[in-house]
Amino acid sequence: MRLLRSTDLALRFLMRLAVAGDSSPTTREVAAGVDVPYTHAAKVVAELQHMGLVDARRGRGGGLSLTEQGRTASVGAVVRAFEGDGDVVDCEGSTPCPLNSACRLRGALRRAQEAFFATLDPLTVTDMVAEPTGPLLLGISRGV
Repeated sequence: MRLLRSTDLALRFLMRLAVAGDSSPTTREVAAGVDVPYTHAAKVVAELQHMGLVDARRGRGGGLSLTEQGRTASVGAVVRAFEGDGDVVDCEGSTPCPLNSACRLRGALRRAQEAFFATLDPLTVTDMVAEPTGPLLLGISRGV
């Protein structure tokens, strides 16, 4: 399974904000720190804000910060929100699969997808930045 770019960015943004301390980096600074276009970063930040995980303030003294809900958010829930919980394969798309009525692969892929999410469910954003990750992340994002 491969994560969407927006899911990857959401997780990296949450991790970056989890180690920000008292600083409040801007969306532009976080985007530059992970080398993505500002417009793409802004969409991801808007979704994280909509989910209640990030607080974004405009103007002088503004910036991004992680909410308490963001610190304790389940990584599995964040991934589900960005990826959606649809099937891994589209058996009924514009060209429906001829095996659809008797296929065992679809069920196996669904179980594998649920196992993937279940593995991520107990992990929180705070867990993701525990040592050694947090100090390393802080060290590489000092310029941000």
